[in-house]
Amino acid sequence: MRFVWAVAAFVLAALLIGAGIAQRTIFQGPTTSTTQISVDSDAPYLMIDGAVLNTSEGTQTLRAQAEGDIFAAYGRTVDMKAWLADTSYTSVTAAADGDVRMRVVEPAALSEDAEEAVVHSAVGSDLWLDEFQQSDVLIAPLQLPDDMSVLVATDGTASAPTDVSISWPIGNGTPWAGPLMVLGGAFLAIGAFLYILGIRHARRSRGPRRKGLPLAATEPIDLAVEGADKGVISSGTPRRALEYRRAFAIVPAVAVSALLFTGCSADAWPQFAPSPTPTPTASVVAPEGQKAPAVTKAQAERILARVASTVAEADEARDPALAASRLDGAALGVRETNYTLRGAIAEHPVLPAVLTKPLEILLPQAFEEWPRSFMAVVDDEETKTSSIMFLTQSDAWAPYKLAYVASLEASTEMPGLAPAYIGASQIPPDSSFLLLPPDQMAAAYADVLNNGEDSEFATLFDAENDQFRVGIEADRAKRLEEFNQTGAQTGTLTFNSSAGEEIPISLATIESGAIVAVNIYETDTVKPTNADAVIKVDGNETVKSLAGASQSTTGFETVFSDQLFFYVPGQGSSEKIRLLGYGSDILDAKVIP
Repeated sequence: MRFVWAVAAFVLAALLIGAGIAQRTIFQGPTTSTTQISVDSDAPYLMIDGAVLNTSEGTQTLRAQAEGDIFAAYGRTVDMKAWLADTSYTSVTAAADGDVRMRVVEPAALSEDAEEAVVHSAVGSDLWLDEFQQSDVLIAPLQLPDDMSVLVATDGTASAPTDVSISWPIGNGTPWAGPLMVLGGAFLAIGAFLYILGIRHARRSRGPRRKGLPLAATEPIDLAVEGADKGVISSGTPRRALEYRRAFAIVPAVAVSALLFTGCSADAWPQFAPSPTPTPTASVVAPEGQKAPAVTKAQAERILARVASTVAEADEARDPALAASRLDGAALGVRETNYTLRGAIAEHPVLPAVLTKPLEILLPQAFEEWPRSFMAVVDDEETKTSSIMFLTQSDAWAPYKLAYVASLEASTEMPGLAPAYIGASQIPPDSSFLLLPPDQMAAAYADVLNNGEDSEFATLFDAENDQFRVGIEADRAKRLEEFNQTGAQTGTLTFNSSAGEEIPISLATIESGAIVAVNIYETDTVKPTNADAVIKVDGNETVKSLAGASQSTTGFETVFSDQLFFYVPGQGSSEKIRLLGYGSDILDAKVIP
């Protein structure tokens, strides 16, 4: 009977193990779902809409094949369409029934005069959230929402790849394959055990034997006989050898079970772990109708790295044209002056490098048109200082440029800002909702620097924590005292602050205020007081190099450019305008005509 049960266990084990293996092989089915996009146009770009990418659930894998280099990038659909506005491209969209539709989009400029089309390079554009480049075959894993699209191209002039596909994973897990094979292995072990018991029982329970022929009378054994001649005959297998056989009989069953379990992946087992419960966090709700933020944090970090790399290269080569590709406004003006001075004075210092990380604060403008901007605060872990910056982009094809940069006050307390995934609106220059409109900030603060507490705007500004104002007053007093010791009889030294030429940039804060960046000029003027006097600047190599003269009968004028960041409260607030950060560098020096 034991043999019957052993055979039954073996049969059941074979069925269970076979069912488990079949689930993982012939019954498993495909692991991915693929949509093939066959392009039949000569357009240089292929734009795949986010709706196509989300026709199936799960992560997307883009595959494009063509000879040579293949380029792909993804970004917001509105940004991508703006970038493609002046070129032809193939648009791939999804219909209501899920079918993929393709059409060639021609810009208005091409229909009038195709030869005047402007060719832009998609490689390295600041609009993309990420980009990929591979040769012959490009495979890019994606996970994009409906409002993002993918751009595919070769070199931007030749036809885009025509063999493109998108695939999604199919949830074809076999959670019972593992348990079936485990259970089959258990029955295999039970069958082997029953088989051993059956063999043991058969040996012990041999039936009655027939009587044989009469045996000769036994004789005493002669103990003197050596070896095999003693007449002692072994009656069976030694017990130790039998135990070894039983032990080795179980080995095949255990080995087979272990081999079955090897290679069973996680999706071959039931998942009983509960779904994680999200932890509630404080959130900020975007105002109704507000657009998407101009950049993401990863995008801003990449832009800052590109700006810093280009500026460092321009600093080393003292190349103002290269610097202008990533700098603008006040930030560019002081850099160009620095290159001039370093070319004339060997020991003149280089301006501080652009900081890139860690990016502690990001406030992007919530805007889908141009120009657009974002504010960044980056810490310098080595010097324990921070930089606050405004970067702007003039159009869809232009790179972001650093327009304002300053050092934060050591004890600066930033106002409440919207998170980076929401962004902030830009405040119009003439806004009446702030304590002072942005386009009046530079002139008002310049008046405070000139007149101190006598300024009509003095009560609007926080003077207690304004270290820049304290430093300006102390520097002017010290320089005037030194000048009066030697030149008071023959000349005058005067100081004047005025609004700079650069347009202010401002982004809204949560408390209905704004962070405003402005440019101010500080002008130092030295003039003789009589016709026979001559103003000499032999000891000032900076002024001498910029002005191109060491002395003048009419005097010298030196201009410093200040980049200032303020927090401006809204109308009706009890707070005052606070200076957040500042930077000051020489901009120009000239002989007074």
